[in-house]
Amino acid sequence: MSLEIFWFLPTSGDTRYLGATNTGRPATNGYLRQIATTAEHLGYDGLLIPTGASCLDPWVVASSLVPVTSRIKLLVALRTSISGPTANARQAATLDQALNGRLLLNVVPGGDATELAAEGIYLTHDERYEAADEFLTVWRKLLESGESVDLEGKYHVIKGARNYFPPVQKPYPPLYFGGSSEAAHELAGKHVDAYLSWGEPPAAVAEKIADVRAKAAKHGRTVRFGLRVHVIVRETREEAWAAANRLIEHLDDETIAKAQENFARMDSVGQQRITQLHGGKRDQLEVSPDLWAGVGLVRGGAGTALVGDPQTIVKRLQEYQDLGVDTFVLSGYPHLEEAVRFAELVFPLLPGKKAINAEGVFTGGAFDARATHRST
Repeated sequence: MSLEIFWFLPTSGDTRYLGATNTGRPATNGYLRQIATTAEHLGYDGLLIPTGASCLDPWVVASSLVPVTSRIKLLVALRTSISGPTANARQAATLDQALNGRLLLNVVPGGDATELAAEGIYLTHDERYEAADEFLTVWRKLLESGESVDLEGKYHVIKGARNYFPPVQKPYPPLYFGGSSEAAHELAGKHVDAYLSWGEPPAAVAEKIADVRAKAAKHGRTVRFGLRVHVIVRETREEAWAAANRLIEHLDDETIAKAQENFARMDSVGQQRITQLHGGKRDQLEVSPDLWAGVGLVRGGAGTALVGDPQTIVKRLQEYQDLGVDTFVLSGYPHLEEAVRFAELVFPLLPGKKAINAEGVFTGGAFDARATHRST
């Protein structure tokens, strides 16, 4: 099975210690470009560019990376609740042309009603997924056919829509998506190319994969799978766990409680599942062997990290790969240094990832973690 390893662009800012205001790094374009070009040079296959009220606009960020990258794919957030399918199809085709076929899209209906209200959107959880279904129905038809598209829907009434600028990728840039509710899995089975789970224990991820596969089969489709998780890797297990503990050493109980209160008001099932892993308590953070939920004490969304020495990390990646995962979207604090560290320590254990071409760039290839003890 071919494996892809993506890194993450911290478009809301970066830090060395969660909860410490004096260690922050602003999300400047220069810093984000530095991470992007470093990740490309090291051999990462893609970059996730997130979305949210505290994030820079993902489409503008992606556009800024066009002139400084040439190989790495950009996984850009597509907000179905706050944009229209016709205009976005044109944007996607334009950006895919500029990237010469390197655009990937991460479908995000939204999981925070308060954040959506600030955008003028007042839809319930399931309504957002119904609206996303209509959005993607139009969006896919526009890019697949180039013909005129009409839709008399509950949330979208489209008349005579047409896309005049085809993307490089056919039929359209691949659609990624993550969501844990029944409505989310239905959307994934019907529309998306790759389903991303946050880093839950393997048994929980296996259940989600089985459900999405079954729902895709109802539509005569197949879906690929990925995992969105942080990573803390050091040369020894002891060093890795010490680094994990340092990451949250400045967090006080009040900061954690405020963050947990904020997460509790969200209607995101995925966020609820991540929160339930640790319950906001510091003494219950290793939720599965080498899977640590400390990040989720104060960070929404992806809240777990794989922690360990390189061999341990590869072993855990293999467990998820055995479930059908072929893409890992990774991150670490701070993101520049940890991108380098992961590539230096773990890539040499991934066959195909350690070869360097004439330009000094790591090349990709097939992954088989059962061969982790190869020395050549």
